[in-house]
Amino acid sequence: MLRKTFTKYFLRFNLLFIIVLLFNNGVKSQDTIKQINKDSLLFTADTLALSDSSKIKKSRKAIDSKVHYTADDSIIFNIQQQKAYLFGKAEIKYKEMDLKSAYIEIDFNKSLIFAKGVLDSSNKIVGNPEFQDGTENFKSETITYNYDTKKGIVKKVFSKEGDGYLHGNVIKKMQNKIINIKNGSYTTCNLPHPHYEFRYFKAKVIPDNKIVTGPAYMVIEDVPLPIFIPFGWFPIFKGQTSGIVIPSYGESANRGFYLENGGYYLGINNYMDLTVKGDIYTRGSWAIKPTFRYKKRYKYNGSLNLNYSVNITGEKDSPEYQKVKGFAFRWNHQQDSKARPNSMFSANVNIVSNKYTRYNPVSANDYLSNTFQSSISYQTSISDKYHFTANITHSQNTINKTVSITLPKITFTANRFYPFRKKNRLGKMKWYDNISIGYSMNAENNINTVDSLLFKNDFLSRFRNGARHSVPIQSSFKIFKHFNVSNSINYTERWYSQYINKEWTNDTLINNNDTIVGYVKQDTVHCFKTARDFNFNSSLNTKLYGMLQFGKRSPVKAIRHVMTPSIGFSYRPDFGNPKWGYYKEVQKDTSGNTEKYSIFENAIYGSPQKGKSGNINFCLSNNLEMKVRNRKDTITGTKKIVLINNFTITSSYNLAADSLNWSPLSMSGRTILFKHLNINYSSSWDPYILDSTGTHKLNKFEWDVHKRLFRHTNTSYNFGLNLSLNSKNIKRKKTSNKGTEQQLSEINTHPEEYINWDNPWSLNISYTLRYTNNYNSQEKIMENKIIQTLSFNGSLNITPKWKMGFRSGYDFKNGAFSYTSLNFYRDLHCWEMRFNWIPIGKMKSWNFSINAKSPLLKDLKLKKKKDFRDRYY
Repeated sequence: MLRKTFTKYFLRFNLLFIIVLLFNNGVKSQDTIKQINKDSLLFTADTLALSDSSKIKKSRKAIDSKVHYTADDSIIFNIQQQKAYLFGKAEIKYKEMDLKSAYIEIDFNKSLIFAKGVLDSSNKIVGNPEFQDGTENFKSETITYNYDTKKGIVKKVFSKEGDGYLHGNVIKKMQNKIINIKNGSYTTCNLPHPHYEFRYFKAKVIPDNKIVTGPAYMVIEDVPLPIFIPFGWFPIFKGQTSGIVIPSYGESANRGFYLENGGYYLGINNYMDLTVKGDIYTRGSWAIKPTFRYKKRYKYNGSLNLNYSVNITGEKDSPEYQKVKGFAFRWNHQQDSKARPNSMFSANVNIVSNKYTRYNPVSANDYLSNTFQSSISYQTSISDKYHFTANITHSQNTINKTVSITLPKITFTANRFYPFRKKNRLGKMKWYDNISIGYSMNAENNINTVDSLLFKNDFLSRFRNGARHSVPIQSSFKIFKHFNVSNSINYTERWYSQYINKEWTNDTLINNNDTIVGYVKQDTVHCFKTARDFNFNSSLNTKLYGMLQFGKRSPVKAIRHVMTPSIGFSYRPDFGNPKWGYYKEVQKDTSGNTEKYSIFENAIYGSPQKGKSGNINFCLSNNLEMKVRNRKDTITGTKKIVLINNFTITSSYNLAADSLNWSPLSMSGRTILFKHLNINYSSSWDPYILDSTGTHKLNKFEWDVHKRLFRHTNTSYNFGLNLSLNSKNIKRKKTSNKGTEQQLSEINTHPEEYINWDNPWSLNISYTLRYTNNYNSQEKIMENKIIQTLSFNGSLNITPKWKMGFRSGYDFKNGAFSYTSLNFYRDLHCWEMRFNWIPIGKMKSWNFSINAKSPLLKDLKLKKKKDFRDRYY
């Protein structure tokens, strides 16, 4: 019993003594006691000599910070030699240093740490050291590190530096974190055994700055290539930097040898940059393409792009010689919605000359598009009651060369208010409580012309401008609980800065070598002029429901029919009356015949209409739905199917007309079948007969002459199929459409180059069939016409690394395929390969490229192509 007690206290004393020694040597760890109790301890006999304990002094090599260390297998301390040995997934954390390895040895006298991997049961080295010091980290076979001087020797290292990876046989780590490497390589491939690399004999790494090497050569799949450089310089610092953009080179059959997309990148600051690229050809063609980008987080971002090109084809003085100039201006600006919640400014400007996309298309959409639109918009709200919008818009057609510019278009609206409604009214609301008054103002200044007349001397005088004020007064209420009554009075006032005046003159006019004696002379009078009109509208409508139910065993549970009949009345005075001053009469020929014209002809907001109108409008809308059994719905057990989405019959009777009071009966309907097939129908039926020429209507009913209610004038059917299929739809997997910020930026910047591997296959089909049946007054027959369009596109993952994309369509009129393209992509891990082929049509061409993925080595590429501008057939 005494022996057991002595042994227990003796071991406790020895354990306390060891802890004191460790603390005297600077080892202060929260895990020390716990780790020593957990792991086995081996001591030599002289380490327990009590007589020497008083002579131990604090070492000069004492560690000045807390050390955290762990090991799965064991920790052995040699107190005499002041060494520690850690076995099995060992880890040491000291200040910013973090070292993990299968075996770690610490020499406290020399301030050295040694780490290496160990052999496992299969005679393979496992647990190689992983070292991290601040932002610096690497893997190696062995490492010897002095935690006092911050220097070390590392063998067989694999480290990530910036966007690249370093390999080295022997590395010397200096105190200032500079690394010297002997016999190593640099690559952007993240594999321990890379697919390609630049091998060198020695190099120096300056962290967050650059890697400088001596003579280097390129190696692909362990095969040295005759690509030798006298020295290597690889930037690894963070942020933007200015530099030369390496061009691609090649030969064009029509334009000669070329350098394309070469230039200079200027990193102005953290918020903006400028890239100036250009093309040059040996036969005289050239292009310049500056791009300015800017971004301020949580505020706004945008880009400004200006392209100018001169394309020369053929030999000079030959019939095929052409010199075509073109330009393109693009500006995109987006404001963060949180920056100014009450106002928003955005811009999307796209101005292109009519021949630019023919010779310099950026993508297939640029080549196929013939209409380009632009808009600059500013919106703001004041106290959530008043809303102001200003727009500048542009639209052009490169086929007919027409251009439309609005500079600017202004809209100001005020929320409706109820002048008779009281906030604290008790009981039910009165009918006049629903009377509301609104206000809106539109102002516009625009021009419609051809591009050749833009910016001529009379450019500003050809603008049309004006303003329109609208004040609607509305009210609604119910009668007999089921009928809705709506009334409105609409007042409109137009402001113009000019009007036209016509008068007959007996002067002689020469037009296209024809002499005309006497004509109508038109003058534009510039002065402030107003035009006012108003109208009254009233309507009454209700809903009628019909239900047909079936038995419990029937798969169809019920069919419901909803009818919405309505009748309305509208009245408008005759603003063609001379008392209003909006219409005048003028002699139109030498016989003295006259005609009435509006002084606001071709005005931007038109003119008040002439002729009194008192229309009674009739309308009947129909909706047909069916409820069927649905075993997948565990709540109701049914689902709704729309048979007829809307089928409408309309007509009207004009009380103010002296003849032909009834308007044609119009019928229209639409529905959706199988969720993808859209069907639209429309037809027109006239109750009056035609004269013998078949061009004018007579005031006689079809029933009185032909014993039929209506005469068929036209019918139209539209069938539209829009089908989008992909593997996710078929498997019914729920996936998120959100991507990383880098992925979204890649898609927005180069949408045609983005590869979506998450979707193994996709197919989009769009088919339209339009059938029309119209009356031909000259032939006095009904003519049938069928118009069809078909387009499809999709993608397919042939293998996990191969992807194919396709796009095509069919021209039914010409019996041929429309624009067709095939795209192939091969993922080569750290490289990628693309092959784009347009086998038919005017853009018949192919393009092959293979390049490194890393942005750091994006100019390491090989490109070959046969351009459609080279007349490849």
